[in-house]
Amino acid sequence: MLRQIYALADSLRSLPGRSYRRTSLAHYATDPPSPQAALDLFRGEWISRLPEPFSHLEAGSLPLFEDPRLFSGVQSLGGVEGKSVVELGPLEGGHTYRLEKLGASRIVAVEANARAYHRCLIIKEILSLTRAHFLYGDFIGYLRESGESFDLCVASGVLYHMQNPVELLELIARAAEQLILWTHYYDEAVISKLPRRAAKFRGSSTHEYAGFPHVLYRQEYRSRLFSRGYCGGTATHSHWMTREDIVAGLAHFGMEATSLEIDPAHPNGPSLLLTAVKRPG
Repeated sequence: MLRQIYALADSLRSLPGRSYRRTSLAHYATDPPSPQAALDLFRGEWISRLPEPFSHLEAGSLPLFEDPRLFSGVQSLGGVEGKSVVELGPLEGGHTYRLEKLGASRIVAVEANARAYHRCLIIKEILSLTRAHFLYGDFIGYLRESGESFDLCVASGVLYHMQNPVELLELIARAAEQLILWTHYYDEAVISKLPRRAAKFRGSSTHEYAGFPHVLYRQEYRSRLFSRGYCGGTATHSHWMTREDIVAGLAHFGMEATSLEIDPAHPNGPSLLLTAVKRPG
């Protein structure tokens, strides 16, 4: 019987590529374990380049493990040594890794993209992260329901993907004492000069949430939703805020901006890096 099983396996391996890939055997490794083999599970999808001494491994190209935006935010807040951190949308764990290296005592990183979540787990193993915990799910739901408090929230590249970005600001202010926020924001004077970016916006609307009046600008994902590497929001569109409303929204919910860097020339639309702290009392 065993000989027959081996013979069947050999015959399956000899099938044309497409036929073999339809069998469960295609999901098994036949080479010894290696970091590169794990990375290759998502070959072509990686965004980040791994840090030293792992940079020889083939992944993505962006230096998110050595992101100057994170360093700047951390420095503005006096470091993260001994702090508990909630990270929203870790993507591939680049900021998570750096936060652990900088001394964070505990990091809870919540990722809603299933493929990005699995990439985070691969990074956790390869880079031997010990104080980071990756959770799979919607961080809005997590912040609504968990009731946990953290010293710091890191929200990089997520606010402009929200349906209700003001709710996220409220939830952050409820959960954390400090904030590092990087996001795109809406500035008509800038975006109107970027035809491809401007074409993705579909008007504005006035809203009020938890007593805070604000304007939202609807942005459509369009063809990006069909991209294998899509890493945006959980709906077909999102809402952007103006820089002024972001700062005012945080203040409304009890967080004061302590530093603000803007980059109106960012190729994907104007962006800002902001740190904030909760007001006493």
